[in-house]
Amino acid sequence: MNAVEIEEAISKLAEEEFDPENFPFQFLEAFGNKETTIKRLRKGETNKSDFAGPWRGVLQTNNIHIAVAAAGEVTKTLSDLKASPATARAKAKFVLATDGDTFEAEDLASGETVACAYADFPDHFGFFLPLAGITTVKQVRDSSFDIRATSHWNSGWPSAYSQA
Repeated sequence: MNAVEIEEAISKLAEEEFDPENFPFQFLEAFGNKETTIKRLRKGETNKSDFAGPWRGVLQTNNIHIAVAAAGEVTKTLSDLKASPATARAKAKFVLATDGDTFEAEDLASGETVACAYADFPDHFGFFLPLAGITTVKQVRDSSFDIRATSHWNSGWPSAYSQA
């Protein structure tokens, strides 16, 4: 998947009704994880999470540890994910927690964070591009507007702007 396809998938996910049981898997799918990978995580075959909140955490080795938090517990849940021995053992690069209202994440290597309303997390999708194997620099991650504009421009929207 390229950045434009990821942006479209993430935007679609944010527009749908929040599904706490499936959100971690939907998030990973939006970043190009194959169906087989998702199935194995769902079954627990490759899910190494030790998070036992209201919903089981999802830990993808060498990638991300995701947990759906109880309402109002996003910051605490993110802190718990960061402190989790499983996060360190699996060499997760990111931790992410959401309750469907608030969305928080941290890049564990750089310490960069994202904290926003759930509906606004697509504005920060560039932060997570390394999950899809896309290396970025901060300027690219911060320019999700440019990626979105390119996507719309390439799809012919708005056509009035392409006419001289």
